[in-house]
Amino acid sequence: MSAPPNSKRVKASPSTSAPSHLLAPQQVNPFQRVPSYEGIPMPQSQLSPPNPKKRRASPQISTATTMSTSGTTAAAGEAALEPGPGVPEAPPRKKGRTNTPWTAEEEQRLKTMRDAGRSWSEIAKTFPFRTEGSVKKHWYKDMHYAEFDEDESIALREAIKEYEASKWKVIGQKVGKPAKACEHMSSEPPLSTLGVNSEKEPSKTPFTDHPSHTAEYDGEGRDAADGPFLSPRIAAYVRRFENQLIEYNLEARGIERVQQHERMKKLTWVSYLQAFLLWVSINLAANNITLGMLGPVVYGLSFLDSALCSVLGALVGALVASWMATWGPVSGVRTMAFGRYTMGWWPSKIVVILNLIQMLGYSLIDCVVCGQILSAVSPNGNMSVAVGIVIIAVSCWVIATFGYQVFHYYERFAFLPQIIVVSILYAVSSSKFDLSTPSSGDPRTLAGNRLSFFSICLSAAITYAPLAADFFVYYPERTSRVTLFSLSLVGLIVSFTMAFLVGIGLASGISSHPEYGAAYSRGAGALIVEGFGPLHGFGKFCSVVVALGLIANTIPPTYSAGVDFQVLGRYAEKVPRAIWNTIGVIIYTVCALVGRSNLSDIFTNFLALMGYWVAIWFAIILEERFIFRFRTGYNWNVWNDPSKLPVGVAAFAAFVVGWVGAILCMAQVWYIGPLSRLVGEYGADMGNYVGFTWAGLVYPPLRYVELRMLGR
Repeated sequence: MSAPPNSKRVKASPSTSAPSHLLAPQQVNPFQRVPSYEGIPMPQSQLSPPNPKKRRASPQISTATTMSTSGTTAAAGEAALEPGPGVPEAPPRKKGRTNTPWTAEEEQRLKTMRDAGRSWSEIAKTFPFRTEGSVKKHWYKDMHYAEFDEDESIALREAIKEYEASKWKVIGQKVGKPAKACEHMSSEPPLSTLGVNSEKEPSKTPFTDHPSHTAEYDGEGRDAADGPFLSPRIAAYVRRFENQLIEYNLEARGIERVQQHERMKKLTWVSYLQAFLLWVSINLAANNITLGMLGPVVYGLSFLDSALCSVLGALVGALVASWMATWGPVSGVRTMAFGRYTMGWWPSKIVVILNLIQMLGYSLIDCVVCGQILSAVSPNGNMSVAVGIVIIAVSCWVIATFGYQVFHYYERFAFLPQIIVVSILYAVSSSKFDLSTPSSGDPRTLAGNRLSFFSICLSAAITYAPLAADFFVYYPERTSRVTLFSLSLVGLIVSFTMAFLVGIGLASGISSHPEYGAAYSRGAGALIVEGFGPLHGFGKFCSVVVALGLIANTIPPTYSAGVDFQVLGRYAEKVPRAIWNTIGVIIYTVCALVGRSNLSDIFTNFLALMGYWVAIWFAIILEERFIFRFRTGYNWNVWNDPSKLPVGVAAFAAFVVGWVGAILCMAQVWYIGPLSRLVGEYGADMGNYVGFTWAGLVYPPLRYVELRMLGR
């Protein structure tokens, strides 16, 4: 039965409708156009219905609808529109704005096409009633940022515990997601069991960072394990302080991996230049000037021998540090967390402890040198060395606690005064450099001394490897690794070379200029002040600038130490980075106050000893990357999951074997290894090279067995 064009369709009554198996199937109009894109049909149910509030144009064509009936019942199927013969087809409807909610099918299609790399114009063609701008807005605002991976869910849970869902804006900034997305996600299982946005009693089932990790949940939004570390009052102060950091767009995060959306949005030439300036500011400092003095003073080397050994040693160490720096943008994880992919969960803690000792030791040296310089420039040396130690410690604590952004901003400009005053020091003291006195000792002893000084300078550069990636985790993943490596290498070499050469020159003049010898007897920092002597008052001002330049050298290890403390375990991870920064500053300040009279011994014994473990660790990292992960790469989402990281048996065994080789070949004031004694009167420090080689030889077969037996 045909109905007139303007008649209303009668809804079938349930009591009079025919059984479903007797109803005629819906007829498909062969003339009807089905929207599609590249052969992908779009269901008609996804098309947006017309908005009844909008004015409609008068129909240009009269159409007839056909309704199938059964007996006296009303129509059971949809009326099909059939164009009359010879009537032109209606033009397609113009795309315009629509407030129609997105369906799950539409969102899935949008996600599939985005994952396939389709352009926005191509994607928009598959949504006839949505504009390209609305599609893009829905993806970025409603879909993309509302997806939480495992790490982000953990971060959201921890932020809710800390801030008790009172400030969704703060929680969103902490997690790196919109506030609305965090609030919505908190109501979804399993986060909803935290009691957020729910009137139910909080679940007693704890949330853990990993299924194997269990903790007692106290029903108040925190783990019971938090208790031994932070009292409620201290925890409240810490939360308030972190809130202030976030409010001022400063860094409050710790060891957590930096996700892609949290990194730099735009990579410019200034960002790349920052990599160069960072290393120049860090290493063009007084501690490296005093390190260069050891060549002529301790090892009896000439200016030429000292210069060659120091520059070449720094070059080898800088190659390692620059390569490690490139993993920051690639992974988004801190260097010690990256080491877990080789050393495993538990053995990596040993490396972290060694790295903490190393970083705090370097900070100790910086504090002592700064104190010596400031004491030397004070009237009649009345100011104690301890005052300078406290000044640099407090300054570094403030900048490191404020985090990554302030730290990088400071290092961007810190090199300027340093390069000026070091150039002035060259100009006023170069006339007293002794360039002619040869190295002392017989040929075997001379060879051993050259090798030992080379090793110390190598250690000064290579010890940046365990923290180099920390400085670039906020760089986007698309950062050019070659460019970052090259700029880091040049920055390290330029700064080390300038500092080493001026220190070697000052020390070479000690034998021929009594005033230099008298100054060095008061401390290496006093010799720097004596180098500025011809400038009188302005020279003292330059000495103060050199002393304060040590702040730029102390900030990086102070900053990284706060993060590395958290790598020690689940409980340490709960303590905020600001607290660990404070603890680290207190440790090296106290040690500097106690050992301020033994700087030369600290240099000769400490630096080379710290270089041993870095060389061994780097050999294992290098082989894991190019032998066992050359094709598979790394899964950066499991950086904090012990069950998916290597067990670490092979790495630990290779690490121990490397240490055995280093001990047999080390040459220190307090110990000379049996193999090292074979070279010269004082031995030759070969621990770096032998440790690297031995670890590199045993790791591949051990790792192969570990993979076969344990599977990871």
